[in-house]
Amino acid sequence: MRLISWNVNGIRACVTKGFMDFFDQIDADIFCIQESKLQEGQIDLAMEGYHQYWNYAVKKGYSGTAIFSKKEPLTVQYGIGKQEHDQEGRVITLEYPEFYMVTVYTPNSQNELARLPYRMEWENDFLSYIKGLEEKKPVIFCGDLNVAHKEIDIKNPKTNHKNAGFTDEEREKFTQLLEAGFVDTFRYFYPEQEHIYSWWSYRFKAREKNAGWRIDYFCVSKSLEEKLMDAKIHTEIMGSDHCPIELDIDL
Repeated sequence: MRLISWNVNGIRACVTKGFMDFFDQIDADIFCIQESKLQEGQIDLAMEGYHQYWNYAVKKGYSGTAIFSKKEPLTVQYGIGKQEHDQEGRVITLEYPEFYMVTVYTPNSQNELARLPYRMEWENDFLSYIKGLEEKKPVIFCGDLNVAHKEIDIKNPKTNHKNAGFTDEEREKFTQLLEAGFVDTFRYFYPEQEHIYSWWSYRFKAREKNAGWRIDYFCVSKSLEEKLMDAKIHTEIMGSDHCPIELDIDL
């Protein structure tokens, strides 16, 4: 199976910058997006052979996720079952016979870490949610997790320390997630790979200079480790300030 995740930073804008070209070319079994930034009825994507599932934020033009899947799932859940977290369209879960597929757009801690306390609550509740799913069957989750885990995952670790996405608190939460039984699939295959990122600021010619952050992930339950085939980061694909990431898995 080929799985794709992409923070499109506004699907309507991304569609004008080649989204469907990449979508058609990559021919994914499941294609997840984050930061769709729209409400129901604001776009009509012709995706022959795919089932579409959208979760919209209450606030217009903000956040939002979607999953496009060739195979119809057994069940679909929007959010994580907690009202304080489920107003921003951040999570969709599809259940298949062998696994759960979750797309997630983790809240940003924002300037001056204004939302860091909320982010810590989110981290705890999201981990509880996926561990609850895992009691029934293995979990694959992907998306913009808004954290660069290690110094190897960011171009300028020293100057970004304590900035949103690279605080000790956020990084520790990701460590705890891995310790709870999940695998960061890119690092599973490429533990020492440097200078590969998935997000670049639109400012300061960051992408041109490859001054990026690896903040987009595919993670899987440890029980799926032997089924992993490859993980890719499609740095060549434009259309957003993030690039698509891929997981190939034998399921």
